[in-house]
Amino acid sequence: MNIGLYQCAASLSALERWQEVVAQNITSSQVAGFRKRTVEFSSIEMGTIQADPKAKQADGGSPAMFPATHTGVSFQPGETTPTRRELDVALEGEGFFEVQMPDGSHGYTRSGEFHLGADRTILSRGGLPVLTSGGTPIVMPRNGGSLSIGGDGKVTQGDAQLGTLSVVTFADKEKLQPLGGGLFLPSDGVQPTKLEKPGVLQGYIEGSNVTPLHEMIALVQIARAYEANQKIITSRDQNLQKALETLG
Repeated sequence: MNIGLYQCAASLSALERWQEVVAQNITSSQVAGFRKRTVEFSSIEMGTIQADPKAKQADGGSPAMFPATHTGVSFQPGETTPTRRELDVALEGEGFFEVQMPDGSHGYTRSGEFHLGADRTILSRGGLPVLTSGGTPIVMPRNGGSLSIGGDGKVTQGDAQLGTLSVVTFADKEKLQPLGGGLFLPSDGVQPTKLEKPGVLQGYIEGSNVTPLHEMIALVQIARAYEANQKIITSRDQNLQKALETLG
């Protein structure tokens, strides 16, 4: 069995996975609060390359190593820019805004690009109700005056306090499952921790932490690596064909 062909094929599969991640990063680079997807490469042992019997080696050969990929998320902060919109908020430090999912569970996002629903409920960019520290949505009364959001997350309209934004963090962010639009769901058993001093900035938006130029460079690297593996496969296939024709 020609191990080299299978190794190159596995490399092509790993490069395709990397390309998918890079494409997702580029597509979502303008989405507020989006966290960059990452890819880590490693090698796994799958079988053994048998030693040449003429070499009289003492061992039984060397392990056949194949590439493997592991995807993750970079939680480095994105750039914060002013918008002057009263429903735009950003977090200076760590943490996530808490939103209510359609099934009643809670999701978490860094995107503070909020807006009002038809019933004047404050909604996330994806149309999910933004929750207070008490676990309830925030509803703005009509003609209640301008909205003010303090650094501690307290939401005030005129003289009425509407609640305090729920901002939480997680001890192990690697256990957060990314969804579309910068939304995350915790794995089973993972519990959030409330932040007492969340550092909320009203009138600001945190962008994604994707650097498009770096992703474009990654695409070039992927293309070159893909081409190199294709050439190796073609060369090995031609050599194998010649051997078969010679041996009959």
